[in-house]
Amino acid sequence: MARANAAYYATHDPFVDFATSPEISQVFGELIGLWAALAWQTMGAPRDILLVEAGPGNGTLMNDALRAIGRAVPAFRSALSLHFIEISPRLILNLKQKHPEATFHTDLTTLPKGPMIFLANEFLDALPIRQFIRRPDGWMERHVGDSRFVERPTDFIMPDETYGTIYERSPTAEAFVTTLADRLFQSTGAALMIDYGPMQSGPGESLQAISNRQPVSPTCDPGSTDLTAHVDFERLVNAIGRTGAKAWGPVAQGHFLTTLGIHERTNQLGRHAPMEQTLNLIAASQRLTAPEAMGSLFKAIAISHPSIQHLAGFSSWSEC
Repeated sequence: MARANAAYYATHDPFVDFATSPEISQVFGELIGLWAALAWQTMGAPRDILLVEAGPGNGTLMNDALRAIGRAVPAFRSALSLHFIEISPRLILNLKQKHPEATFHTDLTTLPKGPMIFLANEFLDALPIRQFIRRPDGWMERHVGDSRFVERPTDFIMPDETYGTIYERSPTAEAFVTTLADRLFQSTGAALMIDYGPMQSGPGESLQAISNRQPVSPTCDPGSTDLTAHVDFERLVNAIGRTGAKAWGPVAQGHFLTTLGIHERTNQLGRHAPMEQTLNLIAASQRLTAPEAMGSLFKAIAISHPSIQHLAGFSSWSEC
């Protein structure tokens, strides 16, 4: 599953297959940029700071974020150096044209030392998962072979469950978040990640493949479809807690964006726009915040250095 998704992102435009929040409304990226600015101020407004985005796609979120930052908090815009974590040569080429000042990385390890604000939207869901199913003789792990699932015995420790129960785990996502949290604990900074999945861990199958905005079999034509799976936020919070960093949330995306002022900003944009554009802006904000749309399924989670006592959009932090 890992190799298939890496091949997909290297050779395909993911936005043909699905629309992410930054593509739905410019307000989303603007609010993320202002969240970063507020985090910078909470950190004491360091003179030099890394602004890092993982999985930037075509750069829409960062474009909107930097525009809002430049208008509202120009001192933060002057203080930041821009960094992207991206592995797709095609996407990197596109981003270099839009942000020639940016530095590119394939993972967290090559980021320079110093204070950092980290952003990631719909990044963790694309990381590889392992899938386990309970059979009469014990737990089996699913693998893909010859365009179908193949089950093999596993020594992965799983809970005692009834026949047919499925669990998914993403050691890659947990390792990434652990490395990020450890970095923030050792230096200073804050991270914001928005993705979809349940608040609590539990059984269930969420692996899906999308092609041309339609669901297809995850085993069909590996490398040509976008594979995603729900993020296990509870396991991520536990992983963060083990590093000594603070874990904030998760909170529902609808609550998070509403707290940051998505509806007020939408109304502001709509005052001087044609009626059709105004209605589209309102519909986009509703799509991002309504519980029956993206407002409940998507969650926001943050990580910070222990010294940070407030992050916009989060009323409290989780101690694990």
